[in-house]
Order: sequence, then C-alpha cells, then structure tokens
Amino acid sequence: MMEYKGYLGKVDVDGDHLYGTVVNLHRDHVDFRGATIDEVRRAFQDSVDFYLDGCRKDGEEPEKPFSGRFVVRLSPTTHRRARTLARVKDQSLNAVVVEALEEYLSAQGV
Repeated sequence: MMEYKGYLGKVDVDGDHLYGTVVNLHRDHVDFRGATIDEVRRAFQDSVDFYLDGCRKDGEEPEKPFSGRFVVRLSPTTHRRARTLARVKDQSLNAVVVEALEEYLSAQGV
C-alpha cells in the first residue's frame, strides 16, 4: 500500500509489470502502472494529481477518501454485548467499536 494526499494505492504484479488502483474511493476509479517500484510510485502520485486536476478543471468536488462514518448493522445480542462492555469500560459505544476494529485490522496487518 502507498499513501499520497490521503489516497491509498494498492499494487499488484502481473508478469513483469506492476499495476495498481486507488482503493479508498467509492464512486471514482483511479489506476496506475509501472515497471519498477519507483515508477509505480510516481505513476500513483501522478494519477492522483491528474484526478484532482481533472476534478478542479471540471468544477467537480473530488471524492474524499472516506468520511470516517459508516453504519454497522448488528444482531440485537451483539449490540447489547457491545453496549454493556462500553458501560463497564465507561466508554461510548463508538469508542468500543473503534477499538475492536483497530485491533482486528492490526491483527490482519492492515
């Protein structure tokens, strides 16, 4: 993963070529490619800049790389358990969910 201006690029290998895409966009699609790590990194940055410049020229607001808000649907049992834990820890339900998600993502290496 690479980061540039808040955008995250994921790189894959296809034979002798590296190609990638910006993964933290929902509506828009930005991709890039290169033959070396340095080339693909420059291509990623150039693609993000091209995307941002294109939005500016078209008078459109570029898609932000996520707002930080999302809705989670839980079973009533899981909701009750999470809320109980939040009360025991004297935290908000949001804090408990963020902590759990951060721990899970760290364990996954993300």
